[in-house]
Parts: sequence; C-alpha cells; structure tokens
Amino acid sequence: MGQSLVKNYIHIVFSTKYRKHLIDEEIQEELFAYLGGVCNQLECYPIKIGGYTNHVHILCKLSQKVLLMTLLNKLKSNSSKWIKTKGKRYSQFYWQDGYGAFSVNPSQVGIVINYIANQKQHHKMKTFKSEYRAFLHKYNVDYDERYVWD
Repeated sequence: MGQSLVKNYIHIVFSTKYRKHLIDEEIQEELFAYLGGVCNQLECYPIKIGGYTNHVHILCKLSQKVLLMTLLNKLKSNSSKWIKTKGKRYSQFYWQDGYGAFSVNPSQVGIVINYIANQKQHHKMKTFKSEYRAFLHKYNVDYDERYVWD
C-alpha cells in the first residue's frame, strides 16, 4: 500500500487527584476548550469534551503520528499547569496518575457524544467510581481495585 489510512476514535477518561471536586462551573468550559486545543495541536482532533466536577471525558480521533501515552501526558501536564494560573483556589490542582482509554466503533460515536454531553445529569444518579467501573466491565478490562483509585 502506498498510503496509510487511519481513523481511530478513542474515548479517554481521567480524574482529578483523589477525585477532588475542583472542576467547578467557573473553569469547566474553559478547561474543556483548553483540552481541545491540546488535542488539536497533536492532530488528535476532538469530537466532544466534557465531564463533571472531578473528571473529564474526551472523545477524539487518535492521530497516526502520536502515541496515546504522549497525548495523555500533554493533556494532563499542560492543562494542570494552565489551570493553576486561573486563581489561588486552583493552586493545588493535579490529575490522577492513571487514565482509561477505550476504542469507539464509528457507529457508536453519536452515543458517546451524547453520553459526554449529559455528564451533569448522569452524575446526579451515579458516582465517578461506579461510572468508571462500568466502563472497565463493558470493555472487559482486567484491573485490580487497589490500584485504580490511588
């Protein structure tokens, strides 16, 4: 083949350190836009970014030029530094070390967009821990509960 053609949709989920509720409404939209900018710089074009007070969801097309680990490192390190410039109350903002990344079937992209868009309503009924466990079960990810949350 003379050409490399790639279209990988990825749903990324990561939380604030200790799942502290630090992503308030004052910073939320600006943070989501900032994360989208990081994705764009790496040619991992964002489709939908959202979340709740203690975590974010990013649906993007993973670039064929960028390792997933590189994308996550840039997203977390750049946004953590940026958010600390937004005021004293964000001075202790950190992301949890780990993350979840799940491939998305192109036929399911609309469902994931809707899911991310409705995080506020979703988390009236479900905690982040139960949401994340559901993802791990849905994708048959083997994990040790002791290491997922610390």
